[in-house]
Amino acid sequence: MTNPAPTDHPVHPLIEKRWSPRAFTSASVTAEQMRSLFEAARWAASSRNEQPWSFLVALREDEAQFARFFGCLMPGNQPWAGSVSALALSVAEARGADGSPNKYAVHDTALAVANLIVQATSMDLYTHQMGGFDGTKARAEFGIPETHDPVAMIAIGHVADADTLPEDLRERERQPRVRRPLAEFVYGSAWGLASDLVS
Repeated sequence: MTNPAPTDHPVHPLIEKRWSPRAFTSASVTAEQMRSLFEAARWAASSRNEQPWSFLVALREDEAQFARFFGCLMPGNQPWAGSVSALALSVAEARGADGSPNKYAVHDTALAVANLIVQATSMDLYTHQMGGFDGTKARAEFGIPETHDPVAMIAIGHVADADTLPEDLRERERQPRVRRPLAEFVYGSAWGLASDLVS
């Protein structure tokens, strides 16, 4: 199953193809594939080249490790996330090299995740980012220091047909993809006034 973005203007095919499904097969991802994803993340842009991101990761085959990640998910994500090939947790270092707060840490960590997502899409892998996880539990479970903040859980794997999902999730999986038009968020002369470029 695919669900390409119905774009209004031309974009790169990988951006059009990228999608966050909930239906995943139980097929494995290889260690080599995972290394490519994290290599892509490694080369993301970051403020002052601080590279504030870290990732915790578990493949589904490592049942004990995978269960630790799965146990941090909120109940709404557990019915579908158990079949994914891998779970990863992005973590942002909240302070810069000089000890001052890094207000761009989450932004830069998200850039690293975006690189990972584009790389995954190029490899016919799919991802689904989740804010629905218990960050306090993850911090305790994995020994994440107070200087670092859990950001998002990421499901990684091979897309499956929506029919494989619990009934209550099938309809959501098949819904058309919708985004706000450019004029609602690209401003020009003042806040809230659409730029002439997009109006």
